[in-house]
Amino acid sequence: MMDNRRRGGMRRRKICQFCADKAETVDYKDVEKLRKYITDRGKILPKRITGTCAVHQRDVTTAVKRARVVALLPYSAD
Repeated sequence: MMDNRRRGGMRRRKICQFCADKAETVDYKDVEKLRKYITDRGKILPKRITGTCAVHQRDVTTAVKRARVVALLPYSAD
């Protein structure tokens, strides 16, 4: 029993924030929400870290890329 806690077993599964909010779409203009899904260097975080489901992870990736094109988010850190 002690070995499971030491190795990090028995973790709670992360829930998708967009599924919990029952969001229809991920908006590229919502910069504050999208900042949670990129690193300080500008990389898009994977779904195993953020906890988003596969459908919403694809939407987040598309929204981040669109926000970069419109210059709402940076491509990389300065």
